[in-house]
Amino acid sequence: MEYKNLKVQIEDGIAIVTVCRPEALNALNSNFFREMDDLIARISDDDSVRIMILTGEGKAFVAGADIAEMADMTPEQGKSFSKMGQATFRGFFTMKIPVIAAINGYALGGGLELTLGCDIRIASNKAKFGQPEVNLGMIPGYGGTQRLPRLIGLGNALYLLMTAEVIGAEEALRMGLVQKVVEHEQLMEETLKMARTILSKGPEAIRKVKYVTRNGIQADFMEGCELESEYFSSQFKAEGEEGMKAFLEKRKANW
Repeated sequence: MEYKNLKVQIEDGIAIVTVCRPEALNALNSNFFREMDDLIARISDDDSVRIMILTGEGKAFVAGADIAEMADMTPEQGKSFSKMGQATFRGFFTMKIPVIAAINGYALGGGLELTLGCDIRIASNKAKFGQPEVNLGMIPGYGGTQRLPRLIGLGNALYLLMTAEVIGAEEALRMGLVQKVVEHEQLMEETLKMARTILSKGPEAIRKVKYVTRNGIQADFMEGCELESEYFSSQFKAEGEEGMKAFLEKRKANW
């Protein structure tokens, strides 16, 4: 598939994916979801890619869903559009590799929901965040009402969802919405630095950390602990054996 909404650069195990509809502040439309679904499938089948970074072109990360496309939808079409976005963002969850959002500007509405689907969020100090759907008499449709309270707590989530307030990067950091804030000019440099740090770790351990943590948080606590024990033990006589021997022998592990 030829992408019109995405630019993809793959190098040294890192896929950098840029949303590129700058004339519409990278607003999400049906074509975006179809292209991203295709890209997720492609990257998932490519063992050479071990981490993915998402960012936006221009002054926005993603400024929301494409209201021009949504305005004349029937309720049935709206539900299909919601399900389409939910399925795409769930794709980040099911990917074995880590997905990092490098948030360069506005992350509003569907754009914020896009970041919530990622595993780690790094923000430029110029980034802005919000769920302004109620300004339009709407509510989030791509998982925002479910992922946001799980990430930042019920009170903070309802505050953002009900007031439609747009907050800056430092406030987002305080809430736990992002994990790191950096100078705007250093965003990709710092994101790549984090990506390379993750790449230096045991690759199978990283995949299992994502799987166990992502699935465990949705399960009963004891079920999550059982899952952890299962995957913990699976690393013995495998990648973990090499890592522990390297530690004891004071050498770099050979992954």
